[in-house]
Amino acid sequence: MSSMIVSIKGAVKHTIIIDPGVWIFDERKVDLTTYFTEERPDASTALYEQLGRSWDEQRLKGARPQSNDNKLSVNKKALTTSSYGMPLGPFITNAHPSSKATKVTFSSTTKHTHFICSLEEAENGILGFSHKGQPLKETGPVHFYLNDGSNHLTPVTDIDTITIS
Repeated sequence: MSSMIVSIKGAVKHTIIIDPGVWIFDERKVDLTTYFTEERPDASTALYEQLGRSWDEQRLKGARPQSNDNKLSVNKKALTTSSYGMPLGPFITNAHPSSKATKVTFSSTTKHTHFICSLEEAENGILGFSHKGQPLKETGPVHFYLNDGSNHLTPVTDIDTITIS
């Protein structure tokens, strides 16, 4: 069994080390069983809808002070039966790629495989981290899916290193 850690390195200001095991409770995760078949609004539309709901709620109920309460709600059955992924874009953004960076290589240090795509494709892609409630121990730690779903049946597997160049 290989390490369950993924690194983002290369032409970046900050090398990032990721543990996909903690993503199961992250609210940004997406359900891979429906992600490529359902119509998704673009990110800006979803943001504007969220801001609109917040505005309406504050107008109707009044402003409330922010709370430090941990409001974590989890559907335990879904966690043990669903397949999940995480958008890769925020992690690439946090690594601060060089302005000259144009491509991303997904590779495995143990299987000596690799997949190359454009930086834009990688920023819009999804890293799968669980299949039917289980971590991707045999073919992981993560899989890479293109956002258009063209490889959703045959994702890039065995990824433990993401190199931006």
